[in-house]
Amino acid sequence: MKPIQIYAFDMNCVGHINHGLWTHPRDTSLNYTDLDYWVDFARTAERGKLDGIFLADIVGVYDVYKGGPETSIRTAAQIPVNDPIIPLSAMAYVTKHLGFGVTVNTTYEPPFLFARRMSTLDHLTKGRIGWNIVTGYLDSAARSMGMERQPDHDARYDAAEEYLEVVYKLWEGSWDDDAVKRDKIGGLFADPSRVRVVRHEGSHYRMDGIHLSEPSPQRTPLLLQAGASARGQDFAARHAECVFIASPTPQGARPMTQALRQRVVNFGRRADDLSIVNLISVVVGRTQKEAQDKLEDYRRHANVEASLAHYSSSIGIDLSKFGLDEPIEQTTTNAQQAALAAVSGKSSGKPAMTPRQIMDQMVLGSRQKPIVGSPEQIADRLQTWVEDGGIDGFNLARTVAPESLRDFVDLVIPVLQERGLFKADYAEGTLREKLFGRGDGRLPSSHPAAAFRHRI
Repeated sequence: MKPIQIYAFDMNCVGHINHGLWTHPRDTSLNYTDLDYWVDFARTAERGKLDGIFLADIVGVYDVYKGGPETSIRTAAQIPVNDPIIPLSAMAYVTKHLGFGVTVNTTYEPPFLFARRMSTLDHLTKGRIGWNIVTGYLDSAARSMGMERQPDHDARYDAAEEYLEVVYKLWEGSWDDDAVKRDKIGGLFADPSRVRVVRHEGSHYRMDGIHLSEPSPQRTPLLLQAGASARGQDFAARHAECVFIASPTPQGARPMTQALRQRVVNFGRRADDLSIVNLISVVVGRTQKEAQDKLEDYRRHANVEASLAHYSSSIGIDLSKFGLDEPIEQTTTNAQQAALAAVSGKSSGKPAMTPRQIMDQMVLGSRQKPIVGSPEQIADRLQTWVEDGGIDGFNLARTVAPESLRDFVDLVIPVLQERGLFKADYAEGTLREKLFGRGDGRLPSSHPAAAFRHRI
């Protein structure tokens, strides 16, 4: 079995996935505005040899539940939320190998300036940056950006396809590999004949300009994506190198992983060009009893209403309008299609869920039940997930910060390493080279970005 990939999953905010746990007396996430908080986070992740830190982001507020943002604001359900990119330079400076995946929304970011920002990060991290591609799902974000509402779901992906074409042209085609000379004696920094203007005329974007950054170690950052709808899976299969899923069981993950890899092959790529990582929350103790005691301690601080506010915006339905045992049978909104399909039963063929059933899942103020146990029990569960679910690794959500990550690093990682399930040390190279173990840090020729490379 290949070594398991593990990412620490977080967000530049107080409350991320497991809502309410910021109120725990040992939680320090109130310090999210302090750079030391993020530097310590990165050092802990690298001490544990984790593959990377993945920072989520939204550019709106959860305001569907009860018709407004009050619940989200009161409970800190991903509001306030700061820019995820800003802390990365400091986190990269105190680490050598740790990768960084950052979420940026194609609907609201101009591609020309975004391309420069990512090239800059790729330079400063020495090729350790990845981009989580999202198109958004909140009307509140659209209104904040001067729109009446967000574009329709599939239209957002159509625009994202063109967005990627633009940034591929900039990253891969504007500067030749040998354009930069750095010739002090001759006074020649770069050969103008090796640098090209990128021209683009499309349905959503127009551009006529030279990429402002010289070629970075990876050129195109590692590409991550989390779309779970049919349209999102097609987009991921065409572009992504790492896909995040959120299946509650290994058995539920298997059909999705098989379908994603088949889609990758259908787009002319290799099945192993894609890494699939599942979202988990872990509560670990030195013994099973210690873990269960810790879970009960954490549960006293979980906030179900904050999670309902988060979930309402995710599926585009105000759950406060339903009775506790009333089925949620609506099957179409303009929010997250896969999340809505899971609630309505559309994706599983099961009866539609009720608010009470959703709340029963919210053990730690999240839609996902945590994995709880001793280090050996946690390692057993992770191995089963990989073998039965067909996944490559895990996106580890925080519970109580920073102890949840420290516990995982100190207790679970050594067991995984002893079993040969997790790397003993980092490989050299860029983030792409570390994860896939081949190439020069660039995207393979089978990837659609390669079509925009200049050929003499």
